[in-house]
Amino acid sequence: MTGRAGEVFDAGRTVSDIESLLAADLPTDGVPVDEGDPATGEWTGTRGAGFRIAPLWESEALTGVYGAEWNQAEEAAEANLALVVRELDRRWGAHRRVCMRVPLFRHQAGAPMPALFQSLSDRDCFGDLTVWGPTVTEGRWVAVSVNQCDGDAPMIMTAVVSQLPIIELSD
Repeated sequence: MTGRAGEVFDAGRTVSDIESLLAADLPTDGVPVDEGDPATGEWTGTRGAGFRIAPLWESEALTGVYGAEWNQAEEAAEANLALVVRELDRRWGAHRRVCMRVPLFRHQAGAPMPALFQSLSDRDCFGDLTVWGPTVTEGRWVAVSVNQCDGDAPMIMTAVVSQLPIIELSD
């Protein structure tokens, strides 16, 4: 699913990847474009006017995993996210939560939404966003989330860096 398949979670590497994404140039215009690994075609990121989205970690696929074992996998993914959030809170202060409920419903209805939320929706990244911003790095906003696109798919931790505020969409 992503270019992070098979990597062991490492909170230090993940935070470093977020810092690199935060320091990278953001496109100033253009329609969102997905990027993929040239060898495998797996998703490595999305860039659009004023933002970038990138996978940070991917769990094993959960094909055939049910009940307590599935719950443990979900809890492990949430624990990984909590480690990253704790470190980013330490660096940037308290985070805010941005719910992805409205983008999910708009996506299902084919209704328009801002390009950042459309891009997250197009990649099935519907996990609620943990957001900081504006940061001291050019006033950029940062978000992380974890989710999966269906019951058999791996859990995917994703980062967003945006020049525009990342705020909850209104109904």
